[in-house]
Amino acid sequence: GLAIAFKTNSSVIAAKWCVSKSRALPNMFPTAHKGVDLYIKRNGKWQFAGIGRVTGTCNDEIVISRMDNSEKECLLYLPLYDRVENVQIGVEKKAKISTLDNPFSKRILVYGSSIVQGTGASRPGMAYPARISRQTGLNFINLGLSGSAKMEPEVVDMVAAIDADAYILDCVPNTNPALITERTAYLVNTIRKKHPNAPIIVIQSIVRESGYFDKVIGETVKQQNLNIQQEVLSLLNKGVKDLYFITSEKMMGNDHEGTVDGVHPNDLGYERMLAHMQPLILEILSKYNIKPANN
Repeated sequence: GLAIAFKTNSSVIAAKWCVSKSRALPNMFPTAHKGVDLYIKRNGKWQFAGIGRVTGTCNDEIVISRMDNSEKECLLYLPLYDRVENVQIGVEKKAKISTLDNPFSKRILVYGSSIVQGTGASRPGMAYPARISRQTGLNFINLGLSGSAKMEPEVVDMVAAIDADAYILDCVPNTNPALITERTAYLVNTIRKKHPNAPIIVIQSIVRESGYFDKVIGETVKQQNLNIQQEVLSLLNKGVKDLYFITSEKMMGNDHEGTVDGVHPNDLGYERMLAHMQPLILEILSKYNIKPANN
């Protein structure tokens, strides 16, 4: 979820970066796993400009060329799933390049699973926290933890220690139903204690497409979503303030084409997720004067 913000008047932008020797996951695109992609602000909006392809452990790629020499605001997103080292940005010899202040305002922490991290997205900038950041001008921080985000108490303490204006908890997918019942209260109450006035938004798990045929998976997801709803209602009944809940019903559409592997959304699935969640999230945030900077 990290990106480098900079500005330059170069007509060419290149990137050098090194990653580990690990193999790309079978349900991930190589560019998302180990590559980079570039966005340039055009007519006031962030627009995709090009990718840095993965050719080996260390990569040297021209991302975009043959541009004009006007000053451009740029975001270079780094790999979603691999360690990255020695990042360099290349421009023409006579061009200028300088740092760009963080283009996103506020801090909305998104704690979740590989779905938050971006598995199934085609490239780094397509992970849903990055997309909603560009669309709103708000800083949605990607704290996606692939295969994890099971509301572990030690991790909850670390999440709560991060200062943010709002907290989105998309951590149901990897947490089994019993652990949801056991751990949700500690998660919410720990954040609430550390941040008394910050809104907390809890999101159900998306329906897993494989669960329509695999009855164990289907029943597990059904019970996960039922348990998290019960826990949130219980906390609200106990007087927890500024706590909100977003259901996943119809989040992925009804044509069953929204995943890359039956579990993780593809770009179409992430688009549908955002169409469902984003208006609800922004409506909640607006109550706390956290409003899109792009409007």
